[in-house]
Amino acid sequence: MKNIDVKELIKAMDELEKERGIEKAYLIESLEIALVTAYKKNFDSVDNVKVVIDSNTGELHIYSVRNVVETLEDPLLEISFEDAQKIDSNYSVGDVVNLEIKPKDFGRIAAQTAKQVVVQKIREAERNLIYNEYNDKTGEIVSGIIQKADTGIVVMDLGRLEGIMPVKEQIPTEKYRVNDKIRGYVLEVKKEVKGNTQVIVSRSHPDFVRKLFEFEIPEIYEGIIEIKSISRDPGYRSKVAVYSRNENIDPVGSCVGQKGVRIQNIINELNGEKIDVIEWNEDPAIFISAALLPAQVMAVDIKEEERFAQVIVPDDQLSLAIGKSGQNARLAARLTNWKIDIKSESQFREMLMKSQTEEYENSDNMEVTTEEKSDEE
Repeated sequence: MKNIDVKELIKAMDELEKERGIEKAYLIESLEIALVTAYKKNFDSVDNVKVVIDSNTGELHIYSVRNVVETLEDPLLEISFEDAQKIDSNYSVGDVVNLEIKPKDFGRIAAQTAKQVVVQKIREAERNLIYNEYNDKTGEIVSGIIQKADTGIVVMDLGRLEGIMPVKEQIPTEKYRVNDKIRGYVLEVKKEVKGNTQVIVSRSHPDFVRKLFEFEIPEIYEGIIEIKSISRDPGYRSKVAVYSRNENIDPVGSCVGQKGVRIQNIINELNGEKIDVIEWNEDPAIFISAALLPAQVMAVDIKEEERFAQVIVPDDQLSLAIGKSGQNARLAARLTNWKIDIKSESQFREMLMKSQTEEYENSDNMEVTTEEKSDEE
């Protein structure tokens, strides 16, 4: 069949493949399927029609697919062995023969169908490309320009689509203004019902801090220093536990940087959020003590099975260890994944005295009871 405008579409497909990465083969396959449907609809054809488009010339061919049989029963679906031999002597019973057919006025229908299909598939392919592009960025940091910030939800222009930052993913101490450029952590990428891609961005997630550390500290990016855990109260304070297998590396010092330059860059990105960098230790008592910094710890009593730690601090360090509204203790518990009970030295001594008194009273009661039994005897 003559090149019914499909040739121009082939050229357009070549350009789309180069410029947008939409595979030409995918478009041609979709077009062939659509043309089969259009042919059946307009010519009341049975299911054995086949459409083939030459990907180089745009030449369109329509075939009636017939099975070679010994005895012909259905001339629409079958071809006799005798007739097949006339076409090609190599045909045998059981083979499939493609008989080209040339219906009248199909060129106009084909051209119209082709344009509709290509436009539709271009849209679908572009949506898939955008989805794949941003899905690959899940767990990474992206930059964007704030478009909307007056309805609670912040909408960011990420380039090819919008990023959504729900209220719970925002830092409560930050003010978001239209046209401000901000960075965020790609928390989730999902397809909506209509096929559009939605990107959920977060600035409050602990992994946003993790990624900022990777950006600013080459040793973390290269794996020389490992982030073991992070606990965060977004906008106020974060605690980051770091570790290095290399004994010559100071993981805390490397993260803080000379004169605090490295950590200051992260603090600036988080608009002043305080960050405690702590050295991880496999000994839970040592790790818990470090996690409660800046407070000084006198002793830690560990109960392994319950993952419970009783911590003793000097009297003047108690409020610092607990922190405002319990923040320091809460973050330390999250960081270490241990339940932590903090007592001052005075409180601990009172507990000991009370415990000793109760033991003494219990022992006296036992003696009295024993004497009473002796008298009865």
